[in-house]
Amino acid sequence: MKAVTDRLAGFFKHYSFSARTFYTGTLCEQELFNEPAGRGHLHLLRGGHLKVTSPAHESLHLDAPSLLFYPQATRHRFHVDEHEGANLVCATVELGAEKGNPLAEALPVVFCAPFSQFPAIETTSALLFAEAFNSASARQAAIERLTEYLLIQLLRSLIDDGHNRLGLMAGLADKKLAKALVSMHDHPEALWTLEALASVAGMSRARFAGYFREVVGITPASYLTRWRIGLAQDLLRKGQPMSLIASQVGYANASALSRTFRKQTGLAPREWIKRHDPQKEDH
Repeated sequence: MKAVTDRLAGFFKHYSFSARTFYTGTLCEQELFNEPAGRGHLHLLRGGHLKVTSPAHESLHLDAPSLLFYPQATRHRFHVDEHEGANLVCATVELGAEKGNPLAEALPVVFCAPFSQFPAIETTSALLFAEAFNSASARQAAIERLTEYLLIQLLRSLIDDGHNRLGLMAGLADKKLAKALVSMHDHPEALWTLEALASVAGMSRARFAGYFREVVGITPASYLTRWRIGLAQDLLRKGQPMSLIASQVGYANASALSRTFRKQTGLAPREWIKRHDPQKEDH
């Protein structure tokens, strides 16, 4: 039996994902959303009409049950008819963007679509709306879990939709490249060579190198380095010493990791952690 390539498992293993509902009801006035850096939004329109404006994109007009997804913090405003209102479920989402999660950075600034385009998501949204607009026991717990599940379904759909022709999302959508990407994500500590990654993808070394760069936009070595250094940054925030981090992200020792870290970020690990978390002591 062939192993199934889980294209999202590595991201969920190394980065925190969450969706927290903060509003369920009928909105009857303008509302501004301007979350701190790192937090995005997931809005679900059950009924009514909604106009959305933002400095980051052209105005959107929603007049059918739809989802509106901002993977990262993006200032936007809702405009509704004060008499009709709009039935909404709104949640903040965290995908690890502030910690360098390449998936969060690869997603579009905004994604908007009617539920009818995604049958599986439409089914989950119906369950979520049923919980959101009643007063049953454990209502909030059910809403939170359904919202997180819907977020997972949405991420799956964004990988599979075929609209991303370049970048990480395009690489994950490609069956052969996805195998190599998932291997890097799942095992950053492995001694990956170009030949080894090409073998995982079932391609020749030369073909893999060229095709990876053509689709993802950077070389396999560059992507692997970015992934490893991103993980190292997250582990530094958690207080782990460089000597332990090095072995977890594929470097022979702390010195080797420090050299690559400086090349990638422009700062030594000690300088980087002081800038990003002044309260944490370097180890």
